[in-house]
Amino acid sequence: MLGNTVEEDRRLVLGVARSANDNAWRERLSADDTRAAMAMSQTHGLPDVLARVMAARGVQPDDAAAFLEPSLKALMPDPSTLVDMDEAVARVADAVEAGKKIAIFGDYDVDGATSSAIFAKYLQWLGLDPVIHIPDRIIEGYGPNGPAIEALREGGAELLVTLDCGSTSFEAFETAKRLDLDVVVIDHHQVGEALPEVRALVNPNRQDDLSGQGHLAAVGVTFLFLVGLNRELRKRGAFQTGRQPDLMALLDLVALGTVCDVVPLQGLNRAYVNRGLAVMHQRRNYGLTALADAARVSGKPAPYHLGFLVGPRINAGGRIGDAALGARLLTTEDPHEARAIAERLDQLNSERQAMEAVMLEQAGVEATLAIEARDPAVLLTGSEDWHPGIVGLIASRLKEAHRRPAFAIAFDETGKGTGSGRSIPGVDLGRAVRRAVEEGLLEKGGGHAMAAGLTVQRDKAGELETFFNDVLKDDVEAASSHRELKIDAALTATGATLDLLELLEKAGPYGAGHSEPVFVFPAHRVSFADVVGKGHVRATLASGDGTGLKGICFKADDKPHGKMLLEGRGRNLHVAGTLSIDTWQGTPKVQLRILDVADPQKTRL
Repeated sequence: MLGNTVEEDRRLVLGVARSANDNAWRERLSADDTRAAMAMSQTHGLPDVLARVMAARGVQPDDAAAFLEPSLKALMPDPSTLVDMDEAVARVADAVEAGKKIAIFGDYDVDGATSSAIFAKYLQWLGLDPVIHIPDRIIEGYGPNGPAIEALREGGAELLVTLDCGSTSFEAFETAKRLDLDVVVIDHHQVGEALPEVRALVNPNRQDDLSGQGHLAAVGVTFLFLVGLNRELRKRGAFQTGRQPDLMALLDLVALGTVCDVVPLQGLNRAYVNRGLAVMHQRRNYGLTALADAARVSGKPAPYHLGFLVGPRINAGGRIGDAALGARLLTTEDPHEARAIAERLDQLNSERQAMEAVMLEQAGVEATLAIEARDPAVLLTGSEDWHPGIVGLIASRLKEAHRRPAFAIAFDETGKGTGSGRSIPGVDLGRAVRRAVEEGLLEKGGGHAMAAGLTVQRDKAGELETFFNDVLKDDVEAASSHRELKIDAALTATGATLDLLELLEKAGPYGAGHSEPVFVFPAHRVSFADVVGKGHVRATLASGDGTGLKGICFKADDKPHGKMLLEGRGRNLHVAGTLSIDTWQGTPKVQLRILDVADPQKTRL
């Protein structure tokens, strides 16, 4: 045990065992990573900082060259390696050749919208007129349902393809069977052994699928399906009279869905996003271009823009407006319609932000009272006044603020609550929810380790909190005692240059499972700090030679690291964050996104 403590102390960066945000700052590189970084640097002539960043993300020296040039050709598997892919391709190819009416049923999030859009656009290029149905989150809930399938069949659908849903839709597909409507499922969600009876079910997370592509978002699986479909149609001679579809033009939407579904940016996903960002920069999709303009995305697009600016606007349609708006936006060929839908989604996003602010204030008060009174391992908040489309966002904010799993629940007038939960690393929330269903505390519920959903009656909420506390208390305490921020390297304001960022970009794009490099700036003077916008803290750090670096701390004026910056004007502080290029006013400059701060005089526990 003592040996572990000594090793952990050795890996402390600048001796910071306790920062403003209660983190220990530790080196991301292990001893093995350090050796790999040195080997990479020597073998391939890579700058030290780039080699360190790559080694810390698991890249081995022999793989360095391929990693720096992620190629779709090299990383994309044969679509046929996925179970049922050939059956799915053959059935859809038959429908295409016969000119049949194909109905697309997608999910109401960004992954569902982009999956639906790329399939619909492909069919439109072939001269077909597919119909897209995106369910209403409140009225229909998640996934295919009987009434919607009946309506699609009455509208002339002769084949139903579900995207980002359908792997567990047993009851809904009984309706399809009764109506003599063939179903093809393309999905990526975790499933058990039992699967619904359909013509084909493509899901790399099926228990009998050994393709190794379970990390793909639904849009990534859908793109693989289109590669297989294109190959089959070419074999059948379908493109002899005209130009075949340009699949590469769809990669901007594949990148959007991949980033927004927070799947690991590794392997094929990284190649999808890398190539897709380049396509997005060409502004070829009218809808995506209009939405990027509405979101004020400037300069070269990055995963951050997709995940935090573009994606939330599409999600706003599914949360509080018309769930079909996103798919309509991404498939339109009319720039005027694209602008109109983008403006509507931007407006809905503003409304969502306003609703979220009110809900968060109420939830914050309820959570604080609960912590003072009972200090529960899992926070459970709820109200009859909350919108069920926003509870997931509230749960996420509470989890971040109080460093423990949290649920936010929207109750209706009957006392039935629809809730969403978010967890912290090391605490499996999905498993606890499934146990609560077995115990009869929940009407239904499920999810995975980091996120879960549930349906609960108001009179069971107290019992549910007690249950979660009993089941998860030890896990939450263990997870909370190991708070740390992993640091890639130390820099000075002088060293934070555009050349360095260009270098780091080679190891990107960064996102889930492939985290952005975090740098620490030791003992830099806070020459300026002030509050701007909606609670953001803007600061300027100065190195010993007087070089300045501008930084921003989002929504932090009331957070410990934001307060330390504001109170530390004129003093030297250790500051940690990620670097990006700010193109405001047209001139590119390096900007630091500040994640944490430490007082050099108070770094120990």
